[in-house]
Amino acid sequence: MKECMADYLLGTLPKKEEWVLQMEEYADNERVPIMDPISMNFMMQLIRVKRPDHILEIGTAIGYSALMMAQALPDAKIISIEKDEARYQIAMDNINKQGKKNQIQVIHGDARHELEILRDKGESFDLIFIDAAKGQYRSFFELAEGLLKANAIIVSDNVLFRGLVAEPEKATRRHRKMVEKIRSYNKWISAHPEFDTSIIPVGDGIAISVKK
Repeated sequence: MKECMADYLLGTLPKKEEWVLQMEEYADNERVPIMDPISMNFMMQLIRVKRPDHILEIGTAIGYSALMMAQALPDAKIISIEKDEARYQIAMDNINKQGKKNQIQVIHGDARHELEILRDKGESFDLIFIDAAKGQYRSFFELAEGLLKANAIIVSDNVLFRGLVAEPEKATRRHRKMVEKIRSYNKWISAHPEFDTSIIPVGDGIAISVKK
């Protein structure tokens, strides 16, 4: 997204509560990857429209997006998975501070393993949000398929990865493999026979895959 357009959209967002500003500042200072404000606002609106009863998030980080989704739909039940122990503890602290521990359950573990456990328990979800290790998106998606209710959706963040998926030749050596994996993922979900997918150029790119 062009910088001038991003600045304009940021100016249209509603005023944030102090706890939101504090979490965003912490994430910025500690270089914790959280959803950018424009994408987060879009995600919250999508949740208000879809009104999912049961949400699964892959990649809790510090609990920012889980809390924002809970704010968008206070009746929704949210399960979030985080592999990093330090971030898991911070997320739990943030969720407890906001009094959301009854709405948001955070699981500490590897998502690939935890998704299989959720499937074996018979859990099912109206919306699954993937925002974790980009190189494992396809693996997460494939495991998530078995957890979806009818007409459910899978949302994947960062699928345009700083615009580099459109111009992979501009990627640094450090990011080259990741960009190729995301390009491969985008191509795969766009051609998936059981889903209709649209990639929305909001923030860092959001893919919405609707189960047929």
